[in-house]
Amino acid sequence: MAASLTEPWVLEYGNSLKGSSKEIRHGRTAHNMSSSSLRKKSDLTLVSKVRCGLLRQFLTNLQEVILGTKLSILFPAIPLAVVAEYHGFGRPWIFALSLLGLTPLAERVSFLTEQIAYYTGPTVGGLLNATCGNATELIIAIFALSQYKIDVVKYSLLGSVLSNLLLVLGTSLFCGGIANLRKEQKYDRRQADVNSLLLLLALLCHSLPLLFRMTGASTAATADPTLQLSRASSIVMLIAYLSYLVFQLFTHRQLFEAQEESEDDDLNGVSSSEEPVIGFWSGFIWLVGMTAVISLLSEYVVETIEAASDSWGISVSFISIILLPIVGNAAEHAGAIIFAFKNKLDISLGVALGSATQISMFVVPLCVVFAWIMGINMDLNFNLLETGSLALSIIAVAFTLQDGTSHYLKGLVLLLLYIVIGACFFVSKTPLHHVNIANSGPKIDVEKIFRA
Repeated sequence: MAASLTEPWVLEYGNSLKGSSKEIRHGRTAHNMSSSSLRKKSDLTLVSKVRCGLLRQFLTNLQEVILGTKLSILFPAIPLAVVAEYHGFGRPWIFALSLLGLTPLAERVSFLTEQIAYYTGPTVGGLLNATCGNATELIIAIFALSQYKIDVVKYSLLGSVLSNLLLVLGTSLFCGGIANLRKEQKYDRRQADVNSLLLLLALLCHSLPLLFRMTGASTAATADPTLQLSRASSIVMLIAYLSYLVFQLFTHRQLFEAQEESEDDDLNGVSSSEEPVIGFWSGFIWLVGMTAVISLLSEYVVETIEAASDSWGISVSFISIILLPIVGNAAEHAGAIIFAFKNKLDISLGVALGSATQISMFVVPLCVVFAWIMGINMDLNFNLLETGSLALSIIAVAFTLQDGTSHYLKGLVLLLLYIVIGACFFVSKTPLHHVNIANSGPKIDVEKIFRA
């Protein structure tokens, strides 16, 4: 019984894991390590008394997946959101409950991808994490596309980038600097340089459609060329992101593993364990189930965001750019800040810059391609205010990280930048525009795909 309890993977996947313990440890990314700081060790004493093997395994998985996080207190928001939807409660309540329910789900997806990586090896685990790392943002964007709410897509993705670059990174540098006043905080510049370069490429791809539209004779005359330019730029960005994955997982893997090797043994109770707590198929089934629940809550968020905006007297742009990223990625952000307190800035930078790069170079162009397939005209023109905020944020972060050292003042400046940008969108009352549907091209019902 003890073996089946402490080694649940033996029941599902055999006696061996793929790769050595060192390789398994290398499969963990900054996102995984950040989220792991919010996990807690499960007490399986009561579960061990269950005699039925299948029931004991199910209860073990349930305790590890649902109760194995400090955010488990937020799980009741999920059934409450469903009940509120089916009983016709106020739309703002549905929006708030759905947003709270997404918080622990995002952290659990990171946990499950890490568990699966134990069996698939570090390379496949890294690819899985690259795909699922920002699953919440991608699913929300797809549902917003299916309802032709292009502004919600652009605002939410822009907000995710800004929150990672300014709020998460700024808070990490500030808290790390305050907690380590008498220590010199250093980090590996090579990771920051690579991510900054990709962010500048993303900024160029966002700026060109805007400049093209501004220099054109009229909006109608430049609409089609701008759309074509955006689609071409999106393909270039996806190629660049695939090259980045090859760079990160194969050719220059050591750049992204240096911090893990030197600090991994010091993380007591978080990453010292080199064995999975659930089996491969259990992890896969739980991951599919979590993704389905995220899809359901994302649909609720997209449907009720305008009602919440009207009820609360807050613009949709502020909710999408500020509230959605803060609440939706609270677990990952909190983990990055905790590691900054421990003077492990490489992990904090890996979370903040890695997420910003993934959204800018993967999620945004992928949404443009999805919209193209669905027959929806979505371009990379995020308007002047939004693109200007993104440009200044990327430039400020690039200057902040250029010397490889940190102190609390750098973090404070980034936080103040985020507050000013947030205030700008708070007072902005830009109306929500629905996109025009293209005259030709196949149209896909995304909601039916996720509900299938």
